[in-house]
Parts: sequence; structure tokens; C-alpha cells
Amino acid sequence: MDSYEEYNTENRIIDGRESEEDFDAEQTLRPKTLDEYVGQVKAKQNLAIYIEAARQRGEMLDHVLLYGPPGLGKTTLSNIIANEMGVNIRVTSGPAIEKSGDLMALLTNLAPNDILFIDEIHRLPRFVEEVLYPAMEDFKIDFIIGKGPAARSIRINLPHFTLIGATTRAGQLSTPLRDRFGVLLKLELYTPEELSRIVTRSARILGIDILQDGAYKIACCSRGTPRVANRLLKRVRDFAQIKGSGVIDKQIAEYALDALEIDELGLDNIDRKMLGTIIKIYKGGPVGLDTLAATIGEESVTIEDVYEPYLLQIGFLSRTPRGRCATRLAYEHLHLPFDGTGDAEKSRGFEQTVFDVDA
Repeated sequence: MDSYEEYNTENRIIDGRESEEDFDAEQTLRPKTLDEYVGQVKAKQNLAIYIEAARQRGEMLDHVLLYGPPGLGKTTLSNIIANEMGVNIRVTSGPAIEKSGDLMALLTNLAPNDILFIDEIHRLPRFVEEVLYPAMEDFKIDFIIGKGPAARSIRINLPHFTLIGATTRAGQLSTPLRDRFGVLLKLELYTPEELSRIVTRSARILGIDILQDGAYKIACCSRGTPRVANRLLKRVRDFAQIKGSGVIDKQIAEYALDALEIDELGLDNIDRKMLGTIIKIYKGGPVGLDTLAATIGEESVTIEDVYEPYLLQIGFLSRTPRGRCATRLAYEHLHLPFDGTGDAEKSRGFEQTVFDVDA
């Protein structure tokens, strides 16, 4: 349960999951080639080699698994791969493939060397996933015709194709499925400098006047995520149009972000409320997930999948066997005294200060 629409929570501008508003905009802003793609330098360098080698051999690209937090460009990169290989791409998602017949229909309609892109591949039903194994390995699928004694198995040969799977939770993929991918690429959070280049490029495409200091300010508050950066750019543009001269500079960017209650690290009022609750009510923790959810009036799954990941990534929150703890960095960010004598300090031996959302 990790699709944004499944959460009973307000629409957060800093959430990395795709919203309906993002879809049309991203079609315009997405780069079309590896040269236009900003960031992910190591993954991009390796991918360029794999693509060029496959083209020289006249073969399809090996199956590719892209994983990392939402909003980092997994779908964009899959479209770039198809463009660089000069083949067609069919796009679907794990939750959309409800039965094996849906997958068979997709596979049998592919042309040689085409790409099948499955977003949220970790959410494929297990019985559908098992149909995918021989398709990925031997380019064949088996299905049963008839019932009872008259039933018989038919094997269909498939054209050689490339499967690109995208997931925010690589740890939830079964080992047999993960092992069938020849190329595994992890997408990392972007630096402010990289995001500043993305914001400047998006502003140029959208016809927005922006100065370098304004782009950098937006980048610093974008939680390392291009999707959030582009979303903030459009909202800051509105403030620049109504409250400023129409040009986004550092001053109007700061004014807009303050109005949106987003601080210099990209935390909003919900993030600060969650950290403040752990610190002030539970003395820094540890506090159980269900208890924390009841205190701040949110669902446990919403906290775990929507609010926690970024706070864990920047070291403001830690998980222990006894619950969640606020770290010294969280105290300092909220300008609260940290005496090191609370339960959070006692649990330091269990802290997990670096958290991978894919695990």
C-alpha cells in the first residue's frame, strides 16, 4: 500500500509521489536523451555503456531494474532508454496487472527488442510474477487451455524484449524476480547544485524568468527530488507573479516557501509536528508507531511510508526495536535543548541513522 492516492492525507507539495497535476507537466519537462538527463552520474555512465554495447551487437538491452525513492526519474530514465535504443516502450504498473492474462496480452503484443516498463513492480501479484519468470529468461510463456481432463498446456514463443522494472522498495521484490535482472541501477537523492540545474531548465521550458539564486533556493528545499523541485517552481512562480515582479529571485522564493510553511531543509508543518511530538511529549523517544500515529492523528502506514523516509534519510529520526527516536539533529533544527539524558540517548546503540527507503 504505497500509492499516494491510497493515503487519507492532505496533498503535500513536498511529497515525491506522482499526482495528477504532475503527469501532464512531466511529459513536457522530461529530458529525452541521456545528455539532457541531469544527475545520477554513475548510473548514467554505466547505462550509456550498456546501451552502446547492445546497439553495436544489434541485440536488445538486458533487463533493467531501477530503484530508489519516488520522484527521482525512474520513469523518465526508462523512456530515455527506449529513445536511445530506438525502440518502442509499453508502460504499465504492477497494480494494473491483476491476472496472468493481462501480462500475456502485453507480452504477445511486443515487437522484437521492444521495452516493457512496469512501474511499482514490487506490487505484482505473485501468480503473475511467476508467469514473468520464463518470459524474462527464455522468452516463452505457457498457458492452459480447457479444464479438467481436456486441459492442455500451450507454449508461446515471445519476441526478445527488455523488461524495465521500477520500484521504491527493492527489498520487497522476491529473490527469483530480482535475480533475473541483468542491470540494477539505484537512483540517489540529488544535490542542490543538480536540482538547481533542473529548476533552471524547467523554468526555461515553461517560460519562467528565474535568477540563479532563486533556482538554488528552490533546489535546497526540494528534499533531493526533481519532482518536488518542479512542483515548488510552479508554486513560487505564482507568488512571483502576484507578489513580485514576475521574476523568481532569492527574496521572492524565500517569501513563497515561508508562505507554504516549508523550511530551509524542505520540512513542512507535518514533519515538524511529528518531530515535536516525539521530543516534547515522549522525551525524544522511543515511541511506538501506533502510539505516535494516534497522538498526531494520522494512520500508521501514512507515517511509515509518507512522512518517515526523508526524516530518516537526513538523520532527524531513527528506528530502534522499541520505537522511533528523534536525534540530536532534530533537536537542533527545531531549536530545542538536547541534554542527552532521555530515552533517545539510551537507545543510541540501536539507532539506524541512515535509512534506505528501498530496503
